[in-house]
Amino acid sequence: MKIAVIGATGMVGREILSVIEEGSIEFNNLFLVASEKSIGKIVVLNNQEIKIIGINRCLDLNPNLVIFSAGSELSLLWAPKFVKQGAIVIDNSSAWRMDDSKKLIIPEINGHILNSNDKIIANPNCSTIQMLMALNPINLNYGIEKIIISTYQSVTGTGKKALTQLENEYNNIIGEKAYKHAIHQNVIPHCDDFLPNGYTKEEMKLVNETHKILDDNIKVSATAVRVPVIGGHSESINLTLKKSYKLSDIRSLLKNTPGLILMDNPKKFEYPMPINARGKDEVFVGRIRRDLFEKNGLNLWIVADNLRKGAATNTVQIAEHIIKKNFIH
Repeated sequence: MKIAVIGATGMVGREILSVIEEGSIEFNNLFLVASEKSIGKIVVLNNQEIKIIGINRCLDLNPNLVIFSAGSELSLLWAPKFVKQGAIVIDNSSAWRMDDSKKLIIPEINGHILNSNDKIIANPNCSTIQMLMALNPINLNYGIEKIIISTYQSVTGTGKKALTQLENEYNNIIGEKAYKHAIHQNVIPHCDDFLPNGYTKEEMKLVNETHKILDDNIKVSATAVRVPVIGGHSESINLTLKKSYKLSDIRSLLKNTPGLILMDNPKKFEYPMPINARGKDEVFVGRIRRDLFEKNGLNLWIVADNLRKGAATNTVQIAEHIIKKNFIH
């Protein structure tokens, strides 16, 4: 088993390496790829030193499994080249998510649809993953008619540059900016580029990916917001269900769903926060309550570490799934 991680020195790439180090994937060789300025640098994994190589060199080494976390352009250019040599690619960017010929996978929800013919597998957007982890069991049992979601997204979702901007502003240091506005002590209702319909790409990912993974009949209205938080995305979600429900049944359902942690005891000030989720693989759910005016309406608060289940963990889980199914040769 030869595994390659493309974009190994980025925020998500480094988290992927941490998950691999913690996880159950066995391999003979691990190839780490980054930009030219990082070639030759050493990464220590499982007490072994691994030297960063270039992507051309990685292609020559014929890995069986390639994990891309280096942006859409690189994935669109290089993923087919690795596939041509017999590799299976799992991609973390938005490059292949809405390609009808590629599957968009959250293993707990739709991992069963993968087969040996799937050579490029797309990892969903971080906000979509945590939302659907919580909503899938509800949809299976009650049916979801409409989702209204507002996100409160960590700067780590933007990357190193955004994290540096937040730290610089906190320390009154003038430096390069990832955002058009200050993020320290501010909230920016703008994640990714605006589209002609007035929504941002991030908001439309929540719409389109929900349709592809869960049900294309669900109405989805999204507002994505960047907040000065490190280590987790939060989501306020209002659902309209097709069937009536009991709150106790909803809580029991979520409590017993693998990958979720129910944290819903406001009387004891227990509810999900990014500080709870940071470094964790689970999705946290709380503030569960009825909509006061909408029949079969339900409110939820969902939090997860966007670099873990929102990216790295989900990717490695896909890898574990295809290895277990013997899809890699």
